[in-house]
Amino acid sequence: MRRALLLTAVLALIPANARAADPGRWHQVNQTTLPLYYYQGITADPARNLYFDGIWFGLYRTDSAFAETGRNDDAIPPDVHAREHYDHIGDLTYDGAEGGRLLLPLECYYPVPGTDGNPCKQGAIGVADPVTLDWRYYVHLDPAEIPKAMWAEVSPNGKLIWTSSGDDLLAYRTRDVSPANAAPDHAPIRAVRRLANAVPPSGITGAAFVGQRLFVAGQDGDLFQVWSIDLETGARRLEIERTIVGESEGLASADVAGGMLHWLIQPYNEHALPTYGPANATLLSFAPGA
Repeated sequence: MRRALLLTAVLALIPANARAADPGRWHQVNQTTLPLYYYQGITADPARNLYFDGIWFGLYRTDSAFAETGRNDDAIPPDVHAREHYDHIGDLTYDGAEGGRLLLPLECYYPVPGTDGNPCKQGAIGVADPVTLDWRYYVHLDPAEIPKAMWAEVSPNGKLIWTSSGDDLLAYRTRDVSPANAAPDHAPIRAVRRLANAVPPSGITGAAFVGQRLFVAGQDGDLFQVWSIDLETGARRLEIERTIVGESEGLASADVAGGMLHWLIQPYNEHALPTYGPANATLLSFAPGA
C-alpha cells in the first residue's frame, strides 16, 4: 500500500509531458507566450516573418522575435462576410506566387446546439497581401469534395495546396487559386489529388512541411500528437506526443526561437485548468532529436 501511495505521489510530481509516449524524434527547445488572439494558425515567409490569424478572422504579422509588425483585425471584407457568411480562418500558409501571398482557409463556424456548426457547406481559399495584410480575392472549393477548409499548406515546390476533408487529404493546384477563378463569379476549383484515409486518428488542426514530409498536428482529448505523412504513399509516422490540457491549433516550420517546428497551443478546454495558462496562446518550439 505504501509503495502504491508513493508511486502515485511521484507520478503526480512528474510533468504530464514526461509521461506521454513520445517517440523521441524531436525535443522541445522553447516555449513562447503569445497574445491570445494569435489563435488559429501560424506560418512563416522566407524572411522569417511570422503570420498568425485570430480567434475568428484577424490577421497578424511579427518578426522572428515575435514583435508585432502588422495587423488587420478583420481580414475578411464586409461583402464577403455578408455573401458567404465566412467567419473563420483556419491554419494559414505562405505562398511565393503573385509576389508573395497568404492563403487563408475559410469556413463557416456557428456552434448552434443541435447543428454541425457549418451552415455554409462551402469552403474557400482567401488570398491576402503579406505586407499590408489586406484582402485580395478568394476562390471557392468544390463542395462535393470538401464542406469547409480548416487548414492549408503549400508544398515545398509551390505547386500544390494541401488540406483535408474527413479522413482524406486533398491537394489543389496552386495556380488554380488565381484571379481567373475568383469567387463569386467563377466556378469552384477541384482537387487534383486525394490520399484516402491519410488523416491521423488525432485529426488535423494545422500543418507544415519539413523536407518532403507533411507534418500535421491534432489532438484526441488531452492526447496531443504531431504526425508526418509520406505524400507518395499516405504512410504515417508519429513524430511528437504530449499530454496537454488545451487546444491544438496551427503548425509551422521556420528557423526561429531556437527550433525548426512550432506548434500553437490555446487554452480552450471544458474540463481542467489549461497546461500553459488560461489567458494566452503558447508556441512550443522543437528541434530534431539525436
